[in-house]
Amino acid sequence: MTGPADIIFYALAILTVVSAILVATLPSIIYSAVALLFSFAGVAGLYVLLSADFLAATQILVYVGGILVLILFAVFLSNRISSVNLSSPMRFRWPAAVICLCLFGVLSYTAVSTPYAVKPLITYQPTTAEIGELLMTRYLLPFEAVSVLLLAALIGAALLSRPDVAQAGKPDMEEPK
Repeated sequence: MTGPADIIFYALAILTVVSAILVATLPSIIYSAVALLFSFAGVAGLYVLLSADFLAATQILVYVGGILVLILFAVFLSNRISSVNLSSPMRFRWPAAVICLCLFGVLSYTAVSTPYAVKPLITYQPTTAEIGELLMTRYLLPFEAVSVLLLAALIGAALLSRPDVAQAGKPDMEEPK
């Protein structure tokens, strides 16, 4: 385990885990969103190392390009986010730390003591052509059903976010003088 792929794997794993910890512990939501960007990028890099090119591209496009940008827009467009003081009570910090350390110990022991079967190296085969063929042949109906469902959800979200049209035209009961 001394090849360049191992070093890249450990670097990406450390990046992902440290960024995920920062997402949960940073006091500023902007800094947490930037840490989430690095966590998503680390996961995409791990997918590349697993030869899952489609999943890596999907991770970048959907999570970094969609979800993270949506979170950042929501934070930047919210006018009251700067005045909110986010604080958590300190009374459960030590029991939570003990539980997390015990869970980490159990998972580490399991990972070290499990005999893993090592398969021989195979050549890299792109997966996008096979996934595209399956989406356009065997899974065409579920693919289209999901697209219609997402369109309906988008239209519903747009309608729910609009101000009430019936209330906008009515004057208030009392006019200020």
